[in-house]
Amino acid sequence: MFEDLLYVLGKYDSWLWNGFLLTLQLLVIAVFFGTLLAIPLAVARSSKKVWIQAFPFAFIYFFRGTPLIAQLFMMYYGVGQLVANIDGIQDHWTWTYLRDPYWYCLLTFILNTAAYIAEIMRGGIQNVPSGEVEAARACGMTPFTTYRRIIFPRMWQMIWPAYTNDVIFTLKATSLASTVTMMELTGAARKIVARTALPYEAFISAGVIYLIIVYFLTFGFKGIERYLRRSERRKDANKIVVTSPAGP
Repeated sequence: MFEDLLYVLGKYDSWLWNGFLLTLQLLVIAVFFGTLLAIPLAVARSSKKVWIQAFPFAFIYFFRGTPLIAQLFMMYYGVGQLVANIDGIQDHWTWTYLRDPYWYCLLTFILNTAAYIAEIMRGGIQNVPSGEVEAARACGMTPFTTYRRIIFPRMWQMIWPAYTNDVIFTLKATSLASTVTMMELTGAARKIVARTALPYEAFISAGVIYLIIVYFLTFGFKGIERYLRRSERRKDANKIVVTSPAGP
């Protein structure tokens, strides 16, 4: 088995490398744009007005309540087929992109990631101490400034571990892209199995690469978390100094 593993790593290293790069690409883009989309969803979801909450609630409920693979199939086979049936679309320059499963996978991962992160952010926003928010309002801060200087920094400190877990979840979710012919890491492993009939060696190779990615992600996010915690302790220390009684 060890010799077969070395054979797979030696002969099909380019397939695994390309799958690794595509997996990272899907992860980074999905997390980046998913986070950007999650911010207004979380703010609207935290509103006390029902009509403002309605859309983000429905969006989050749908993407968190249905399987990711079903969302992927609906996007690729459903939306993709609808787009393909538009008159003249195949002669338009956009067809070069619209026929590629990459964009449907990416859009699905972005929307799914946004729903999960938005709910995590909503919990963080609602757990920001009300006294800090009231103090910001008393100082004359606008709602935008209050979110930027008070609510969002405190929110990130509280939700960072959960956010890290969601990023790792998104990494593992990218393996579903292989179900719609994408050759990311899992897709590359499946292709190697079809070529060599060595399932254990192919998927062990892919699994080890996933573990390496998770290790570096965890290490990096832990460093950011330590920075956030240190910044929080520094602010708390400054508050103690400011509020301490003056000496004789």
